[in-house]
Amino acid sequence: MEELRIALVQTSLVWEDPQTNRKLLSDKLEALKEEVDLIILPEMFTTGFTMAPETIPADEGPISLNWMKAQAKKHNAGIMGSIVYTEEGKYFNRLFLATPVGTVGQYDKRHTFTLAGEDQKYQAGSEKLFFDFKGFRICPLICYDLRFPVWSRNTENYDLLVYVANWPEPRIDAWDALLKARAIENMAYCVGVNRVGADLNGHQYPGHSAVYDCLGNTVAFSREETTLHATLNKAHLKRNREKLQFLADRDSFSIEQ
Repeated sequence: MEELRIALVQTSLVWEDPQTNRKLLSDKLEALKEEVDLIILPEMFTTGFTMAPETIPADEGPISLNWMKAQAKKHNAGIMGSIVYTEEGKYFNRLFLATPVGTVGQYDKRHTFTLAGEDQKYQAGSEKLFFDFKGFRICPLICYDLRFPVWSRNTENYDLLVYVANWPEPRIDAWDALLKARAIENMAYCVGVNRVGADLNGHQYPGHSAVYDCLGNTVAFSREETTLHATLNKAHLKRNREKLQFLADRDSFSIEQ
């Protein structure tokens, strides 16, 4: 496919209430008026950015994954977002990408947010996910990963870099700047999906979900509670990569685990 139609669900979340959040998001997806190929939800979309994963029943992870699979099939679109996931007594901030045909990719957040104590509660991941979907190679990452350009460096020829987040208002200028920088330096589309509203820790989330093309141009942006739509064009990406050749000059390196 030469185009990928995406929907960014920028929403408020109910604190530590997976069942209510799944219902809220089911209603939002039901209200979609445009056909889409990929739906992207915020980080920890069933709970908000909780540092009390032990209060979330362990079966909620599989329930939410099954919900994603069902929604993907129902809407004939891929669905991406991260949730609290419990496995062998350990907690993960785990992103899933579920497709209409039932395939699933997963990524565990590499950079756990030490400022909030996430590193004390959640296991850090060690492997990136590259997912080929409808002609686009996708690399999904999570929130704090955005601050670490080496981890996201495009050495694997992906087309689309996605960050799902709960990024708070005091540091939103960094979010805006870094999303655009990741698009430019990696010659790829870069998408950031943030939440809005407030959580019970008193953090305010101002949205600023956005889509940038490989030149850093703004394709879509919003501060409101909304579902933001954009169409990504493979020809635009290929044309600019072939013309500018920036990726041909990228550094070769490896990351120690």
